[in-house]
Amino acid sequence: MSASAVFILDVKGKPLISRNYKGDIPMGEIDYFMPLLVQHEEEGALAPLLSHGRVHFLWIKHSNLYLVATTLKNANASLVYSFLYKTVEVFSEYFKELEEESIRDNFVIIYELLDELMDFGFPQTTDSKILQEYITQQGNKLETGKSRVPPTVTNAVSWRSEGIKYKKNEVFIDVIESVNLLVNANGSVLLSEIVGTIKLKVFLSGMPELRLGLNDRVLFELTGLSGSKNKSVELEDVKFHQCVRLSRFDNDRTISFIPPDGDFELMSYRLSTQVKPLIWIESVIEKFSHSRVEIMVKAKGQFKKQSVANGVEISVPVPSDADSPRFKTSVGSAKYVPEKNVVVWSIKSFPGGKEYLMRAHFGLPSVEKEEVEGRPPIGVKFEIPYFTVSGIQVRYMKIIEKSGYQALPWVRYITQSGDYQLRTT
Repeated sequence: MSASAVFILDVKGKPLISRNYKGDIPMGEIDYFMPLLVQHEEEGALAPLLSHGRVHFLWIKHSNLYLVATTLKNANASLVYSFLYKTVEVFSEYFKELEEESIRDNFVIIYELLDELMDFGFPQTTDSKILQEYITQQGNKLETGKSRVPPTVTNAVSWRSEGIKYKKNEVFIDVIESVNLLVNANGSVLLSEIVGTIKLKVFLSGMPELRLGLNDRVLFELTGLSGSKNKSVELEDVKFHQCVRLSRFDNDRTISFIPPDGDFELMSYRLSTQVKPLIWIESVIEKFSHSRVEIMVKAKGQFKKQSVANGVEISVPVPSDADSPRFKTSVGSAKYVPEKNVVVWSIKSFPGGKEYLMRAHFGLPSVEKEEVEGRPPIGVKFEIPYFTVSGIQVRYMKIIEKSGYQALPWVRYITQSGDYQLRTT
């Protein structure tokens, strides 16, 4: 059993639009949602699922809207939440920004979309590219007498249209890894993980089948390739796009799929591994005569010398009452952002193995003000192209299509900062 009805409410809880899929719950039940939400919020017990009698409200908030699904007992909650987030994604594709105004301006299209997204409480076509083939912004101009449903909706491959043709057949593969890191003041790593995604941009004719080979440790062990010469990675929490044949992956770890056309995220993964901080930060604070403070920050690139980190931003917290800033940097530029109480040190290009210094001088008008709490951590943003911290590699990309054309796969690796923080106290 899934959703009985779906509502979109404004920030005050007033229904803007709704769709009743099963008729087993009175539509007036939604009036209990906002009082329940406010009550739980006041009690500090806010939950993503609220109940009134036998009726359950599964809700998410996006911008100034609430998306609420009502259901009776024995519903698949994870399915309903996935559907609500997918609904936000589809509406955002159509209207650029999903907010109250875009709902009011597009009632007709939203009703059409809600009809196609779900049927009798179960998700149906949720791919925005396929929906855009037959639900357009000019919906009332569609010719009558013609079937409005494209074959992709009834195909086994609902995410890809037939008859796609390109003069040049290419696939672009982006392997993007975000490093989440928390280091304490003693230099010990408290938390480190790598969150990776593999994104594809597909320009292929026909209905090609693609097979992607990675240096996956489980695959190497199955095929007898594991050894000192073959570096492999152990992927955790792997999530795939719906196009991937999961049974094939479960059997022999082959990632086999017929791709959607254009951009999409093929898979995501996580690695809980001890990561050496790629950019190491040390900071020293000196106070002079209770009215002046000097902060010295040293940054060191602890990655391969042939790699370069681009767009590095180091956010150093400063006292809230600091003023009259003066900076001196060995490279890049520094600026004071008073509304966030930080100094942002920007370095356009940071080669591996290099070390740079930044000094900041501030006046402190409030004499003898003691810091009640410890200082916030230093945050670092960066992007390192042609480099993966986990060592994941695309070993091959096979492209098979009945017409036998030759296609070029292109691979790009990027490592970037995720939630990357270094504590100073």
